[in-house]
Amino acid sequence: MHSSLLLLALSAAGAVSAARSPGCGKTPTIRNGQYTMTVNGKQREYIVRLPDNYDRNKAYRFVFTFHALGGNAQQIANGGGGTLAYYGLPPLMTGDNAAIFVSPNGLNQGWANTGGEDITFVDNIVKTIEADLCVEQSLRFATGFSYGGAMSYSWACSRPNDVRAVSILSSAVLSGCNGGTQPVAYYHQHGTRDSVLSIQQGRQMRDRFVSNNRCTPLNPEPQPGSGGRSTKTEYKNCLPDKPVTWVIFDGDHNPSQQDPGSSTPFAPGNTWEFWRQFSAKDSDGNVPQPSQPAASSTTLATITTPAPQPSQNPGPGPTSPRWGQCGGNNWNGPTACESGTTCQKINDWYHQCL
Repeated sequence: MHSSLLLLALSAAGAVSAARSPGCGKTPTIRNGQYTMTVNGKQREYIVRLPDNYDRNKAYRFVFTFHALGGNAQQIANGGGGTLAYYGLPPLMTGDNAAIFVSPNGLNQGWANTGGEDITFVDNIVKTIEADLCVEQSLRFATGFSYGGAMSYSWACSRPNDVRAVSILSSAVLSGCNGGTQPVAYYHQHGTRDSVLSIQQGRQMRDRFVSNNRCTPLNPEPQPGSGGRSTKTEYKNCLPDKPVTWVIFDGDHNPSQQDPGSSTPFAPGNTWEFWRQFSAKDSDGNVPQPSQPAASSTTLATITTPAPQPSQNPGPGPTSPRWGQCGGNNWNGPTACESGTTCQKINDWYHQCL
């Protein structure tokens, strides 16, 4: 009985412990720029962005930013393809909350994670960065859109003790979920009209961590607010330090969705609002409770998605926008893509305009 209670208490507290990385205090050899490493005999690339005025004695947050299918590390580092640089997070994560950002390159511009090789790549990046730079090891995060969200999800499933929280933007289980039974703080946003990865696929991802984190499920499903405004739901009764937030909006597959009347994508603000709850365990090993507990189960998001870009010279007949579905088994929609994009096969079930 006592053993069971102890295990429950440990589970509730979370396994991520505060620790300064071995790189703290060292003169860094890693700077802003692109780096390579060999993983399973393959050369892999990643881009590092250090905080301004990096201090070797200060332990920083560590953020992975994974690109979507057809993207690359440079696109995330510089912004492009409808995605803000590093998903818009660096301007929000400053001062005491500054972070080391890493943008890795997937194989074949995706994150198939065959045989777990992409998780091994992430493991090796963590070891390399933390051996050279000063990182608070209990404050590692990941975010990504579409396939990039799938990779963030896969990392949470496979390495729940290595990641404090993830932020998933319009995704599905595309990179696997090895393990997937332990709690991880979880944010997810998804559009009701997503024509690439359906809302049902997003809910499937979310529900795994609603269960793992022992949150109270919701019935009925939250819906977008009046005028198509996004709705933010903060689940109740989750394990301490393991919250789940779900944002649903009236829109398609888009990494930079905005609320009606706003010109600012809401993913960066929502993500940082979720992540900023977390701090390192104190000297006694205790996990601080989230600093901004939910006042109610559902609130309207106040921050913001460019609506899908209008087609330019799309030619005759219907077309799908960038990121939209353009083919696959049982697909009855447009098979042509807007100007500047082409229809590329992802798998037998869907093809995407990239």
